[in-house]
Amino acid sequence: MQILSHCPNGNRKLETEKELEQQRQMGVGEGKLPLFETRVRKGRTLYQLYALSVLLSICMISAYRALHIPADGEKGRWAWIGLSMAEFWFGFYWILTQSLRWNLVYHHTFKNRLSTRYKDNLPGVDIFVCTADPKIEPPIMVINTVLSVMAYEYPTEKLSVYLSDDGGSDITFYALLEASRFAKAWIPFCKKYKIEPRSPGAYFKEASSGPDDGLREWLDIKRLYEEMENNINSVANSGVVNNDIRKQHKGFSEWSGMTTPRDHQPIVKILIDGRDGARDFEGNVLPTLVYMAREKKQHRHHNFKAGAMNSLLRVSSEISNGALILNVDCDMYSNNSETIKDALCFFMDEEKGHEVAFIQLPQHFNNVTKNDLYGNSILSISEIDFHGLDGYGGPLYIGSGCYHRRESLLGKKYDQTHKLELVARERDYKSTSLDLEERAKNLITCTFEDNTQWGNEVGLKYGCPVEDVITGLSIQCNGWKSVYFNPRQRGFLGVAPVTLEQVLVQHKRWSEGDFQIILSKYSPISYGRNKITIGLQMGYATYCLWAPCSIPTLYYAIIPPIYFLHGISLFPVASDCWFLPFAYVITVTSIYSLVESLMVGYTAKGWWNEQRIWLYKRLASYPFALFDTALKQIGIAKSAFVITAKVASDEVLQRYNKEIIEFGSASVPVVIIATVAVLSPVCLIIGLWRLLVVQGVGLMGSMLTQVIICGVVTLINLPVYEAMLVRQDAGRIPTFVALISLTLSYVAYALPLD
Repeated sequence: MQILSHCPNGNRKLETEKELEQQRQMGVGEGKLPLFETRVRKGRTLYQLYALSVLLSICMISAYRALHIPADGEKGRWAWIGLSMAEFWFGFYWILTQSLRWNLVYHHTFKNRLSTRYKDNLPGVDIFVCTADPKIEPPIMVINTVLSVMAYEYPTEKLSVYLSDDGGSDITFYALLEASRFAKAWIPFCKKYKIEPRSPGAYFKEASSGPDDGLREWLDIKRLYEEMENNINSVANSGVVNNDIRKQHKGFSEWSGMTTPRDHQPIVKILIDGRDGARDFEGNVLPTLVYMAREKKQHRHHNFKAGAMNSLLRVSSEISNGALILNVDCDMYSNNSETIKDALCFFMDEEKGHEVAFIQLPQHFNNVTKNDLYGNSILSISEIDFHGLDGYGGPLYIGSGCYHRRESLLGKKYDQTHKLELVARERDYKSTSLDLEERAKNLITCTFEDNTQWGNEVGLKYGCPVEDVITGLSIQCNGWKSVYFNPRQRGFLGVAPVTLEQVLVQHKRWSEGDFQIILSKYSPISYGRNKITIGLQMGYATYCLWAPCSIPTLYYAIIPPIYFLHGISLFPVASDCWFLPFAYVITVTSIYSLVESLMVGYTAKGWWNEQRIWLYKRLASYPFALFDTALKQIGIAKSAFVITAKVASDEVLQRYNKEIIEFGSASVPVVIIATVAVLSPVCLIIGLWRLLVVQGVGLMGSMLTQVIICGVVTLINLPVYEAMLVRQDAGRIPTFVALISLTLSYVAYALPLD
């Protein structure tokens, strides 16, 4: 049962308790009360009126373009037609985005009812952590994530944690071995004093002192952590696990001189066997902890993270077989030890729980600057968009911080004729850890998936850089629903990119993968027809069409300034009534964007930074995603998976913390950004000079919109001019990149116009 009310995402505890008391008086027993409630956002009608007014203005702009096309031979005709097409695309895309704001819903869980109703009758939970390269994903970061999820407030005998190491690194194995020892002290300490977060690295960074009644114990734990951290970092920096360390565990025998990240045998090691009596320092059962490195051969495609996740599904089914699965990236530590119980409130709700396949929590980051220099916090997505998707059947699966029903991941279709029970197969206690390891190894060989449906009908989908999104879509098309849960205390915190290049690379991968989806047989438009709601189809399409948005954005950023420089108007005169819809759309949508950003937590400067990064992604990230996708469609290129680096030099971090953009590299994306940045002020200055001195100020009205476009692009790019002309640090734009951008700007100026 769900309780619906029109209210913001705020605290409705008193109101909710009144409703529940009324239900009790009406004879509704505790066993029938819901485990979660759903609320509809307040002010929806007001937003819908705003959206309809913008839609009307968009239609008027299209009408203006159609009615005022310049005659054949008249200058600006083809530029006009190009702008018409760009504006049509922007209007179409804006309509798609309304699915993300039209019907926002929010959820609240009742964990106390879950505990009262089910007590110890809770399902097993398997937690998957994935890492791939100890050089760009530091082992100390990885094991902090592992320790944070091992310390969940959940029966430890029902908790199993698996680390997939696609690098097959003995350094990562050593780090996990150290973590297995430290966990014996860390987990009881966390639960005794109810500390948060339960990543020791994050906790000791935030906590200047320990609890009043446990200061001595806090000091001991901190000392143990620092020793472990030093040991792991020392080995990671040296790049070698010495013989003294190798003698500590028989598992090191798996690594020989012939073992490489791309060529090694399957490895499965149970470092802690919680169901076989492993205990912490206070005598409590420990969670099971498993290291896995699937077999790799250079001539075999390993399907990136999707392949690792499917291997984890099979290995975990042999060892623990938890009914629920949580997967987290190695850089996303748990910041809220109660989220398992929150997820169970959805899965185990008597009325709605049987419909739910996965619970997606937002991705947040602990290293975002005050004004979010690179727009990394993506608050508009986590605080708005995904709540809107939730109103139409559930959010996308975004690859980390997601709780899954195992059977839905394995391809089972939803059957509404019965409720599904969260029951896992009990472990065969006659099998030793060694037996389980050997059986599990056979499930992760390179040949195991040959002639099977793994990667197709079973497990995560293969063949797409965003395997998470396409898998979630397939699950929803199988009849399941998903839920977006955004707790007040953030569930997970990770590491965001700290350079512009990292941001552009990350968004290229996302936009490229999403665009491949809409061109594949899993397109939400065709594959999702009659399987998911139209609103959810539109929501998926919003992300799948990021890459094509680059073309009209490039056109709008280049063509109007160039034509203004040459004194050719492409927009209505300011005194003309047709100017009003242009002015209305530009003004009202900008104001709404600013207000919405301030409401979800951005600063005003943070909103401005977000606009800059939005432009840079469309100019210098999405076009490459579009181009690479085209090459893949005709068979010239193959899909690749680029891991975003999680490490940076001290110098880079200092500039990042000072909110100074890191341009640095002489890459093609930086050249594009610099060229557009140079072109706008050149067109603005020369165009205004011609307008005021040569043509006459009376023509300003016909050029006002183009002046605004040039001015806004120029203001957005102030950091570019500083990086070209003022800065002397390593993050500045290289001189020859500036020269290239100047040359390209001159070429654009010199090109003959239609």
